[in-house]
Amino acid sequence: MNKTILLLTSDPVVRSVFQEVLERGGYLVLAAGDLGTAVDRLKESRPDLLIISSYIESIPGYDAATFLRTKCRGLCVLMVGGLIEDDRLQYRMTLKGFEVFPKPFAAAAFLEKVDSVLRKVPNEHIASAVSE
Repeated sequence: MNKTILLLTSDPVVRSVFQEVLERGGYLVLAAGDLGTAVDRLKESRPDLLIISSYIESIPGYDAATFLRTKCRGLCVLMVGGLIEDDRLQYRMTLKGFEVFPKPFAAAAFLEKVDSVLRKVPNEHIASAVSE
């Protein structure tokens, strides 16, 4: 069974490229360009992984991912972006259990990181239900 990824990035070009790379890698991708759409996707499905940009419109990706975890407990998070080199931000993300992958990167390296993160996720999710 293919793993499901919720992809949240507000840039439509980046979202399209990430989606294509992930789908070619064999993943089922639920794409969202804003936080509201991401919440709607969580009502429809329980993804194995959230891939999120460092900023979603004017909201820091860290805050958006933390909010989405209130809607889907135990959600595994991979934050990608060019603005995540800050040691304090990386420390905060590590405390939350978020994985980090800075841009720029090659498609193969991105898929390798996604595979690595998903190998750490148990087959059955920590939380089995999406909160209402």
